[in-house]
Amino acid sequence: EKEKSIRKEVLLDALRAAILSACRKTFSNPDDIDVQINPRTADIQLFEKGKEVFRTDFGRIAAQTAKQVIIQKIREAERESVYNEFTRKEGDIVTGTVHWMDQKRIIVDFGKTEGILPAREQSPNDNYRQGDMIKVYVLEVKKTDRGPEVIVSRAHANLVKKLFELEVPEIRDRTVEIKSVAREVGSRTKIAVCSNDPKVDCVGSCVGMRGQRVKNIVREVGGEKIDIVRWNEDPEVYIRSA
Repeated sequence: EKEKSIRKEVLLDALRAAILSACRKTFSNPDDIDVQINPRTADIQLFEKGKEVFRTDFGRIAAQTAKQVIIQKIREAERESVYNEFTRKEGDIVTGTVHWMDQKRIIVDFGKTEGILPAREQSPNDNYRQGDMIKVYVLEVKKTDRGPEVIVSRAHANLVKKLFELEVPEIRDRTVEIKSVAREVGSRTKIAVCSNDPKVDCVGSCVGMRGQRVKNIVREVGGEKIDIVRWNEDPEVYIRSA
């Protein structure tokens, strides 16, 4: 339960299904059989036509069938758990390790599952090797027969937006608000910001002391230029700033 992040109820259901499958290999009338597992103590009871029976003569084939059912059920539950976990991370940044790469994609290892970084979602400024740590933006999570497929990006404009949220406390506490982001990946990003507190300079907060905050983000995106623009409701003033 702890190792696979699977609820206890799911594991007990898998165990019950496994024992029932073993019963089908053992009893002449398996439809008369029911299995009950106490959720608190995990005690197992076997009933035939409503009467408890005690059988210890499950054969090797029945035991092997039960084992296969348990493994399959746990694998399905684990995939569902990973899918739910990464669905919650859609639109956010996650950190992984470069597992392997070719001309079409980079496979990112997240521990519990892998992410696919397609060529179209890569930045020309990036130059990763196998084993490197990598921050990526989660674009989409799909269900497949092989488990969840996590599509990630290094080219999306929201990657820069999320990096600012991680780097700038004033954005996290909503004192400074990101109004818009435009990005030509590998070349330049423009980010429009405003302040919800007249005492706080929105541009200065994003730049940081001696430009350290924005430098950290520029380093993360491989030297891509970042312009921080003061947003204004007046289009003429806003365009001039941009």
